[in-house]
Amino acid sequence: MKLFTYFRSSASYRVRIALNLKAIDHETAFVHLRKREQDHPDYVWLNPQRLVPTLVDGPHVLTQSLAMLEYLDETHPQPPMLPAEPAARARVRSLAYLVASDIHPLNNLRVLQFLSVEFGVTEEERTDWYRHWVALGFGALERLLTAEAGTGRYCHGDQPTLADACLVPQIHNAERFGCPMDAYPTIRRINTECLAQPAFADAAPNAQSDADA
Repeated sequence: MKLFTYFRSSASYRVRIALNLKAIDHETAFVHLRKREQDHPDYVWLNPQRLVPTLVDGPHVLTQSLAMLEYLDETHPQPPMLPAEPAARARVRSLAYLVASDIHPLNNLRVLQFLSVEFGVTEEERTDWYRHWVALGFGALERLLTAEAGTGRYCHGDQPTLADACLVPQIHNAERFGCPMDAYPTIRRINTECLAQPAFADAAPNAQSDADA
């Protein structure tokens, strides 16, 4: 198995967490997004979207991080990242999608670059854009995690799930952009719980060998 990754990519971070949690042996290949290495023809052949991550498992090439998380959970079922009960599985997916589908796509690198290049927004305006969507998403997520009985040590219950693999990378980037976090005590508690686990800590951007300034 081989993971094409970029240290600062939230989507790549999610998959690194899952690979670590499941102790799956794999190779790592680095694709530096700011150096446009994703435009190299060999990589475009693997991933026509020119995004990371890409996961190669023998003849199988996967190009969406949530699909990768579910694939890894199905092919390497221990420890499980989705609960057994259907309603609980749906809850975990809902929490994961809130981050991965509603917050992250509006704030990823290519969107921020497009805002600057095509619309001429200033760095301050771009940061305001980022913080707006994080606040909107985290506000809703905090209410869900606080109000629902399914929340435990982690987003759901007492072992990490897909939801935690999506949440922790988003918190890392929110902190990098200076997003205020005081209003989200449950989110912060879960993040602390996760980062105390080597699987999460070892997947963090600053722990990757391709990390730069």
